[in-house]
Amino acid sequence: MRYDAILALPRSTKKAIFIIHDMIMIAVAFWFAYLVRFTFNSATLHDSNNWLVLGITTVFTLVAFVKLGLYRAVIRYVGTKMMLICLLGSMASVLVLVLVAFFTRFNLPRSIPILYFFVLLVGTISSRLAIREWIRGSFLSKNTPVIIYGAGQSGTQLLEAIRQVENFYAVAFVDDDKKHQGTIVNNLTVYSPEKLAKLVEKYEVEKILLAIPSASREDRKRILNTLEPLNLEVLSIPGMRELVEGKITVQGLKKVSVIDLLGRDPVTPIPELMQANITDKVVMVTGAGGSIGSELCRQIVELRPHTLILFELSEFLLYSIEKELREHMTQTGLNLQLIPLLGSVQQRKRLFTVMQTYQVQTIYHAAAYKHVPMVEFNTIEGVRNNVYGTLRCALAAIDAKVETFVLISTDKAVRPTNTMGASKRMAELVLQALAARSDHHTRFCMVRFGNVLGSSGSVVPVFEKQIAHGGPITLTHKDITRYFMTIPEAAQLVIQAGAMGKGGDVFVLDMGESVKIIDLAKQMIRLSGLEIQDENHPKGDIAIKITGLRPGEKLYEELLIGDNVTQTTHTRIMTANEIMLPWPELEALLARLDDACKDSDYRLVRELLLEAPTAFHPADPLCDLIWQRQVQQQTERPHKSA
Repeated sequence: MRYDAILALPRSTKKAIFIIHDMIMIAVAFWFAYLVRFTFNSATLHDSNNWLVLGITTVFTLVAFVKLGLYRAVIRYVGTKMMLICLLGSMASVLVLVLVAFFTRFNLPRSIPILYFFVLLVGTISSRLAIREWIRGSFLSKNTPVIIYGAGQSGTQLLEAIRQVENFYAVAFVDDDKKHQGTIVNNLTVYSPEKLAKLVEKYEVEKILLAIPSASREDRKRILNTLEPLNLEVLSIPGMRELVEGKITVQGLKKVSVIDLLGRDPVTPIPELMQANITDKVVMVTGAGGSIGSELCRQIVELRPHTLILFELSEFLLYSIEKELREHMTQTGLNLQLIPLLGSVQQRKRLFTVMQTYQVQTIYHAAAYKHVPMVEFNTIEGVRNNVYGTLRCALAAIDAKVETFVLISTDKAVRPTNTMGASKRMAELVLQALAARSDHHTRFCMVRFGNVLGSSGSVVPVFEKQIAHGGPITLTHKDITRYFMTIPEAAQLVIQAGAMGKGGDVFVLDMGESVKIIDLAKQMIRLSGLEIQDENHPKGDIAIKITGLRPGEKLYEELLIGDNVTQTTHTRIMTANEIMLPWPELEALLARLDDACKDSDYRLVRELLLEAPTAFHPADPLCDLIWQRQVQQQTERPHKSA
């Protein structure tokens, strides 16, 4: 009979089978004890006293097993509890045997109860374990063979979770710790990582499950680098919280995070810097619904401001972040005012009204158009939002006597090759010039950093979607590199840098080492258990397609202008001394740029960006879609008139 047919039997039928099984085991133990103690013959078999003792003992033993819950155990999952029940039941059976022999004056040598106990105990346990392994063997042959990396507490919890479901079956543990190597944990041998390739080939392993929640990012990166050549899908348990709470489940396994591939451990934030501009203050975040703005809001709420103003142009994004924060505040009991306001950062009067009404003390200006190709295609709107949005927000802050104003800048403002980067560098110049004025008390500073993982413009979610759809992964250039940082770390460092500013500071976040994007793409493919399709592997799973640099896109990003960099008290925050223009000169330039925007003079807008001290060196000709269409129409008119 097939194992699935046995599992499909009614529960009562399976109980009856095991009761019959145990009746046979009791009889076998009883007669085996006699066989060892006496010469077994037909007279022994026909002795009614023997059958009487055996019958009474069998009935009481089965009653003991029922009371102890032996027949409630699911055979696939029997373990130490089942063994304990068999031990107690066997002891009860021996006691019954001795008492029955005593009251019936039955001749029972002392060796028989001992032999009977051991045979019954071994028989009931070993037969159940044998059945369990037979069912598991048949059952597991249909499941995915996996290796668990990490033989500690989390690894054993994960193994138990795997054994409860019909997804995977574990064939081995692997662990870096030499103390674990060679040992056996829950019937699985623990191997060293050097034997991974042989294990994968021997057991035809398809996935590796990481059970190392306490490992540093650097260690995780090292481990992932050793796993990458195996072309296996790598899944990971969520983290230490699930381990502590005992909630490690197969359903909770997730694909390895790209954060692990970068191998960067965040630095513990300094509480004094985190709280300085936020705790018990009125804080305003522009662009509150964006990638960085929303994370700033999440962290600001935890620092308990008196009031948090969410200022956002998009109604949907404002609704989303306000709803999320309200639910979080209700769950955690946080008590503060949350003010969701719609508005554009280009409306100085609206900004001033908001700041004055709520007596704003700190502003984090995250509102910006940041997607390089979109700003290239919409030059004037990009300049208006990024330059004049910052200018009008800063002037409103001065008028409303705001204490601190922090601009979220970008690495693309360094020697920009695109309009977006040039417009953000202009925004920095605005704050530098305003900070140098002595007619106000608002403290301006700006924080410059690179790409953040998981943001709306990040390559990572794009690659994940492309891999999920079978590829290809599209890459603009094989040599393109980028700096990466997680959104939470970036937000923490922005808050801390803002607290260190004295006025006009340009802070630069330590982004670690730049990452070659094609290498990141290859790692993501391999760690998804897929093969890269190329000339050497034409039948691979995912191809990488080079599409060419987009308008304004740089091969390499930079974080500094010049070499005059000073380390701050924070290990990952530096300050750079940048070229600036005095306010009168910059004001005149901004007036000319504003007129060019109002007149839709695309050429002049670009010329003025080149004239400003932004180090702007455009990589492409003017790409604005309206301007290109206008040029096309002008060239078509002579032909039509002719």
